[in-house]
Amino acid sequence: MPETRYDVVVIGSGPGGYVCAIRCAQLGLKTACVERYPTRGGTCLNVGCIPSKALLESSERYHDALHGLEAHGVTSSSVSFDLDAMMQRKRAIVDQLTGGVATLLARNKIDSITGRGRLVSDGASHAVAVVAEDGSERRITADAVVIATGSKPTPLRGVDFDGDRIVDSTGALSFSEVPEHLVLIGAGVIGLELGSVWRRLGARVTVLEYLDRVLPGIDGEIAKQAKKVLARQGLEFSLGARVTGARVDGDAVTVTWLDAAGGEHAVVGDRVLCAVGRRPYTDGLGCVEAGVALDERGRIEVDGSFQTTAPGIFAIGDVIRGAMLAHKAEDEGIAVAEILAGGAGHVNYDAVPSIVYTHPEIAAVGRTEEELKAAGVPYTAGRFRYAANGRAMALGETDGLVKILAHAETDRVLGCHIIGARAGDLIAEAALAIELGASAEDVARSCHAHPTLAEVLREAALDVAKRAIHKA
Repeated sequence: MPETRYDVVVIGSGPGGYVCAIRCAQLGLKTACVERYPTRGGTCLNVGCIPSKALLESSERYHDALHGLEAHGVTSSSVSFDLDAMMQRKRAIVDQLTGGVATLLARNKIDSITGRGRLVSDGASHAVAVVAEDGSERRITADAVVIATGSKPTPLRGVDFDGDRIVDSTGALSFSEVPEHLVLIGAGVIGLELGSVWRRLGARVTVLEYLDRVLPGIDGEIAKQAKKVLARQGLEFSLGARVTGARVDGDAVTVTWLDAAGGEHAVVGDRVLCAVGRRPYTDGLGCVEAGVALDERGRIEVDGSFQTTAPGIFAIGDVIRGAMLAHKAEDEGIAVAEILAGGAGHVNYDAVPSIVYTHPEIAAVGRTEEELKAAGVPYTAGRFRYAANGRAMALGETDGLVKILAHAETDRVLGCHIIGARAGDLIAEAALAIELGASAEDVARSCHAHPTLAEVLREAALDVAKRAIHKA
């Protein structure tokens, strides 16, 4: 098959890749998007963000019907759930969204090519060899190549995935029945979200975490409160636990671990979810041969313009440094597209929010208190609890806290950390404040509708100057 030439070839159709391709096409660049799998949308839409949120929502509604409605005067003689129906709903949402991405690519006149992409050295131009499922190969060339191949689960020595009893996050989204006892290795975002799903549906959940805290990277005060709330919901935590192995024996799995003092322990469950993080996906990409350097953690090295060590080859998303977040990848995809079109592209990483979709939700943007202390930055903290908010009381969602960190001398907002109902929506205001360089006073002086949960954020901004109105 003869070569086809493009202005840009994007490898990967996840949030970073397909958004980058669409923006390139909008800017008049002839674009192709290469995807290994038959569906578009990458990990996020197929086996990550979207299906996990669908199950989180379904399981939360069941749990609320079982335990939370009586306080509202709603009673039911019988509440049950249909796991197959939950899974069907999840798949329907995934199918609709992945199909939507394919439609968007087509409407923007982007050539969507299915196959495994590999960088090929080809003189002055850049070539990508695409191997289809039947083994046939075609070659496409471009002025620029954008690598957006994402990440995959990180394995743990001694814990071998078998796709049944010992699974990664993908497997934990598709259990055919509720585990009796789920042993969760890793108390990060993915683990706690999926652990919450199965706990709500009746599983006993034991969490083993190597660190002495949950949710590494989240502000320490917020993480501490999150552990308390999740423990009340029934998750059992063993911190400082170094897992040494997992052994399957029939329907049982024995997980062995050492505590901080070296003491040996074992816990037996019927399913194990290993969620100790993710690593960049560069397998078979041909980075070394193409002159694309990787760092000590396997990430592709890029400069401030997302340019790799090979001129004309760029990289974005989970495969480069920084938080592995879909929206971070999207912003990088837009930035690199605008750079390729001759404009200026930039991502303000201080204004990239992160969210944990447990109940209550946890959301953050900007610097943590620990980071400010370590950097010697003078700051002032303002705090306000959901318990004093009328809307939170009406919702029956009074477990929560908003903390705003502002520079002690300029009052500029440096960070915002929330645990509470709809924290993932509230954090958008704080992200905008950081993006625009707003002060805590700016947030405090902005009128917030009553009664809303957003008033908690305003009160926290007022508390930076110790003048919160409703703080007892």
